[in-house]
Amino acid sequence: MLSVLAGLAWCVNYFSVYGRLPQPFVFDPNDTFMDWFNTAYWAHHRGAFDVWKTVYPPLSFVFLKLAGDPSCYVSDAFAARDCDVYGRIAILSCWAIGSAVATYAFWKADPRTALFRGVGFTFGLPWLFTLERGNLILVCFIFFAFAFGGIARSNWTRAIASAFLINFKPYLLVPVVATAINRRWRNLELAGFATLGLYLLTVALLGDGTLGQLIAGAAAFIKLTGNQVWESVFYSTSYAPFLGFDTYRFPTRDFLPSRTVDLIMTAIPIIINVSRLISIVTIIGSFLQPGIVNERRIALILLSTYLVGSSPGGYTATFIVFLVFLEPWRRPGPIIAIVAAYVSCIPYDNVLSTFIEISSPAWLSQRPVTEEIGISLGIFLRPGLMCFMLWGIALDSLAQIIAAHRFQRPTIDPHPRVLQS
Repeated sequence: MLSVLAGLAWCVNYFSVYGRLPQPFVFDPNDTFMDWFNTAYWAHHRGAFDVWKTVYPPLSFVFLKLAGDPSCYVSDAFAARDCDVYGRIAILSCWAIGSAVATYAFWKADPRTALFRGVGFTFGLPWLFTLERGNLILVCFIFFAFAFGGIARSNWTRAIASAFLINFKPYLLVPVVATAINRRWRNLELAGFATLGLYLLTVALLGDGTLGQLIAGAAAFIKLTGNQVWESVFYSTSYAPFLGFDTYRFPTRDFLPSRTVDLIMTAIPIIINVSRLISIVTIIGSFLQPGIVNERRIALILLSTYLVGSSPGGYTATFIVFLVFLEPWRRPGPIIAIVAAYVSCIPYDNVLSTFIEISSPAWLSQRPVTEEIGISLGIFLRPGLMCFMLWGIALDSLAQIIAAHRFQRPTIDPHPRVLQS
């Protein structure tokens, strides 16, 4: 916790001196809250799916339409950011509520460590990065905490929370599948009905956002971002984007020996595939021994596997850190994962080599600044920490599954009589 606070103090001092936030915060200092207000602009104008080709489901636009001042969105998103006070209040409020809900979940899991983990999460890099981007994970995370943080008691409450988080971020369908691994079919059905119902309701309210439009938007997004290698590695949960340096012929071999580059390009697929193999074996074991591994852990393993293999954005590490911080400080695997989570939360980075400088106005400081972009230690460290969190939890779960074989036979019965936890 103290290391996270020390990193926060370093960020504050850096900002006071240079007028901008350091790496890996948004490399355009004039684009603070970019995800919120760019999306909110299209919430107040037609064409989000046909013109902008968005990947956001309709719920995002329904919410942003209610959370802002419509009169501020006449011209563009930059003007709206300066004008829309309600939007800025909503961003900060969601961040504060999310921090409080996370801390409450930590307290329910373990009152002794709740303060430390709550402070580490609140002022950690993933959550602060989400705040600076104004990403809708700020809203989505609140529902995620209710679905997986042990806060909601009823199945219907968890189902409704799951519906909201999937309709905000469709890839969060991945952790919801954890209910099927433990044969909680009723919970899965409730989540499915709630998700579909909320989607149809928001489509009707917005009058846009059909399934075909979402698929077309996803295809356009993949095509647009496929060659944006630097933007992907700047703050990544995965080493996979690094393969693009060779694919798109970046001059990496001008800076590193070809032998080193070849070794890295060989190692990355091995790391990703080993991670997937460990996860697959653990998930199969969890299915054969239902109830031995709780749904929260299965959700953590499923989502981590997805993020180790691809990177929707550094802010997605928020979900993993939250789930890891719910783990008890027992046994080597969880301890390694918790330490890795704390290290990933330290809002500090060391730029090893600067390769470009950009002069730009900074919105936060309201003064001209020079942005220095370069290769940093964190670029290489953060995806590795994600692997450590996955491996620590998955291997510990696998050990529990193996131990359970001595007392309970594996079963593929869709409705097993006894569920242990």
